[in-house]
Amino acid sequence: QVQLVESEGGLVQPGGSLRLSCVVSGDFFSINDMAWYRQAPGREREMVATITSGGATNYADFVKGRFTISRDNTKGTVYLQMNSLKPDDTAVYYCNADVLDSGLELDYWGQGTQVTVSS
Repeated sequence: QVQLVESEGGLVQPGGSLRLSCVVSGDFFSINDMAWYRQAPGREREMVATITSGGATNYADFVKGRFTISRDNTKGTVYLQMNSLKPDDTAVYYCNADVLDSGLELDYWGQGTQVTVSS
C-alpha cells in the first residue's frame, strides 16, 4: 500500500516562508512525476508545481519566482519551498505522485496540509 505523508503546514505572516515536504512510502518500483496542488475554500484544486524524476520543473504563473519544488529520489520525498507568501496562498496543499508498480502507473495523493497566510 503506497502512502503519501505530508509535513504539517501552519500559520505564516505575509511575506514569510514555509517549507512543505511529502514522503512516499510503501511497496513500489519507482516514482515518476511528483507535484503539489492546492485548494482554497470555494475554489477548485489547482496545480502549483510539478517535477519529473529527472528534475525538470513546471510552475503555475501565480507562484513563479516565489515557490521552488524539489525532490530527493533516494528518500522518495518531494519538497515545496514557499517564499514571499501572500494571503491568496492560503489553501490546503496536497502532494501528488505517479508511482510505478507491477507495470502500472498509479496516481496517489497526500492527505493535505493547511497553509494559512495572515497577519
